[in-house]
Amino acid sequence: MSKRHSAKHKLDRRLGENIWGRPKSPVNKREYGPGQHGQRRKGKTSDFGLQLRAKQKLKGYYGDVTEKQFRSCYHEADRMKGDTSQNLIGLLERRLDAIVYRAKFAPTVFAARQLVSHGHIRVNGVKCNIASRRVDVGSEITLSNKAQEMALVIEAQSLAERDIPEYIATDGAAKVTFTRVPTLDEVPYPVKMEPNLVVEFYSR
Repeated sequence: MSKRHSAKHKLDRRLGENIWGRPKSPVNKREYGPGQHGQRRKGKTSDFGLQLRAKQKLKGYYGDVTEKQFRSCYHEADRMKGDTSQNLIGLLERRLDAIVYRAKFAPTVFAARQLVSHGHIRVNGVKCNIASRRVDVGSEITLSNKAQEMALVIEAQSLAERDIPEYIATDGAAKVTFTRVPTLDEVPYPVKMEPNLVVEFYSR
């Protein structure tokens, strides 16, 4: 299982954006980067630098996704019909941990992954502990009885900082249905994502 070993919010500061929209992000207090050179003036970023930044931001947003997994996701999106950047977003949003996060079963994407890996999530009534599992349209995702009483889940459901998107239909506090694969415009990212630059990065 992949694990982010460095502090999660270092990614926020390195990119200079609050990519998860969390109130505790250090970007809210310090907009410059980490380290002794964080406040130096920055030169003009190259095209490659912009593409790399877009890739790191999108990959980082989904938590502990490895470079191998992310690259594989891009290649699959590239083989599909239609716009590759839209296909990439659709594949990422079909991840089980992403849907658990969108359903407000967990306060962060990292907590959503942990909730899945600890066996607290059911897909169509069957326990699943694979966070990267791709969910089909029409699938029902439910919390286990134990998870419904967890402080982490109760906290997530009370968060006012984000709403459940329209492509996830709720049925009570413990069950949702993944109704359709979303487009980029429908995904509630706290910051601007540029999957077109990610496509340019990998298609060099």
